[in-house]
Amino acid sequence: MSITPQEASLKAREICELAPIVPVLVVHEVAHARPLAEALVAGGLPALEVTLRTPAALDVISEMAQVEGGVVGAGTLLTPDDVKAAKDAGAQFGVSPGATDKLLDAAEAEGLPILAGAATASEAMALLERGYSMLKFFPAEASGGAPALKSLASPLPQISFCPTGGVSPSNAESYLSLPNVVCAGGSWVAPNDLVKAGDWAGIEALAREASQLPR
Repeated sequence: MSITPQEASLKAREICELAPIVPVLVVHEVAHARPLAEALVAGGLPALEVTLRTPAALDVISEMAQVEGGVVGAGTLLTPDDVKAAKDAGAQFGVSPGATDKLLDAAEAEGLPILAGAATASEAMALLERGYSMLKFFPAEASGGAPALKSLASPLPQISFCPTGGVSPSNAESYLSLPNVVCAGGSWVAPNDLVKAGDWAGIEALAREASQLPR
């Protein structure tokens, strides 16, 4: 069932509004998928972005999609094949570092809401022209951070962002306080050492802390 850019943006915004932080997850072992998702959801972070950067990623998405209360998405979507594979695995939304017409065509045809990436005013305007008003700002810190994103708010008030890339506990609030930011993506809530150790209580505690960030 296909989706329009406007419908995709509305759905993406709903997902972004679930919590101030969307965990950006690089998961290497399928066995970690379910307990990791359960810990993050229990800590108050239901929207989960599983990046397609490991061989296990699609199986991880399938496992996480079964966790009650979770909304699982696929990150690092680069091609139409990525979009189809993510949707087939059970992803409820997609995230991309940028945007191409082929990628957006595929996401719309598959009915997959997508957070397409933009780092400049021109990229954001091109996506807005197509009908996308909820975007990913990436790479956030390398593109000028919160001050750069703030400067886009006045000329482009109709666009909202989820900044990702270099967002951390020390700067998250500077992003979340901006009028054009709905949430931010961050990987610190699921550090690799805690995942490897199976410290799900530790991850839940980090998630709970992040879920309380003001916005």
